[in-house]
Amino acid sequence: MADFDLVVIGSGPGGYVCAIKAAQLGLKVACIEGEKSLGGTCLNVGCIPSKALLHASEAYHDSIENFSKMGIKINRPEINWQQMLEYKNSMVAQNTQGIEYLFKKNKITHIVGWAKIESDTSILVNNNKISTVNIVIATGSKPASFQGIKTDGKTIVDSTGALDLKKIPKNLVIIGGGVIGLEMGSVFNRIGTNVTVIEYFDQIAAGMDKEISKTFLRILKKQGINFILNSAVTDI
Repeated sequence: MADFDLVVIGSGPGGYVCAIKAAQLGLKVACIEGEKSLGGTCLNVGCIPSKALLHASEAYHDSIENFSKMGIKINRPEINWQQMLEYKNSMVAQNTQGIEYLFKKNKITHIVGWAKIESDTSILVNNNKISTVNIVIATGSKPASFQGIKTDGKTIVDSTGALDLKKIPKNLVIIGGGVIGLEMGSVFNRIGTNVTVIEYFDQIAAGMDKEISKTFLRILKKQGINFILNSAVTDI
């Protein structure tokens, strides 16, 4: 008899939803996650932390640009970057802890480790074999790397590193005008950084409709972000 009816590899939005639904339908489920916290890229180093910083930076920007227009008078606010990062981390923790609660509620076995599929019914994790009737692969992704350009975690960082910069940079160049790059560019631009986005294609947010991309570009330029399109970074 198999250890589980279903083993889900990865606990991101695809994996944890799959695991919870399967458990609610009566299956004995395990979810294997390589990182310490549940939620995958989105909850830990993607959608949730970036949206938290976007929200905080928007509040700061509004207090400077728009409050007086609405008849609200305040002293000029100041940025406490470390506290803003703590706010971001608290939002991440709320979401990941919520998944932990749902796993316990639905009796899902959470296994921390990296999975290796040995057969269609056998998985090796932490030097232990797990037998299962079904396997769902819901693994995530890592930031893309550029040939010849290495991150150092200080002045050259990937999108994950940008979420935890020790201080607010005076100038920031973002390679790539996709959603993640534009989000981080907007965050830092609002809190005083001079931001330049370099994009290989002739439009930002290349996966979006052309008209949406044009409108998005116009809004971000008005916000103060600089753009260099149709350009490739070859060296730093």
